[in-house]
Amino acid sequence: MKRCQAKIREVENAPFAETSPAKKMKTQHFRSAAGDMAYGFETALAEANREVNGIFSKYSEVLRERAAVDASQLGELEDILTEARSLESHLKEKKEHLRRSLALISDKLQG
Repeated sequence: MKRCQAKIREVENAPFAETSPAKKMKTQHFRSAAGDMAYGFETALAEANREVNGIFSKYSEVLRERAAVDASQLGELEDILTEARSLESHLKEKKEHLRRSLALISDKLQG
């Protein structure tokens, strides 16, 4: 048994062992498995990257839509504020006109 194991080690460590067909096949299989694993990782990474980009794209689209709605609402609020200020100014003028009219009537009644 020991002799057989020693012979196997001797053959594996022989100078021509690196170029033997069995050794080449074993090395190629290992490289192929490592390559498949790297390819699988790269494929998974590319798929995850596509998904993340898709999510970012949807998120940015939602943000653009929300910004458009916000801008529209801001414009409406500015219009309402302008109208409210105009009404306030108009009511102040009416109030002042009414005050002068009442003062004039009061002066005529006292006079």
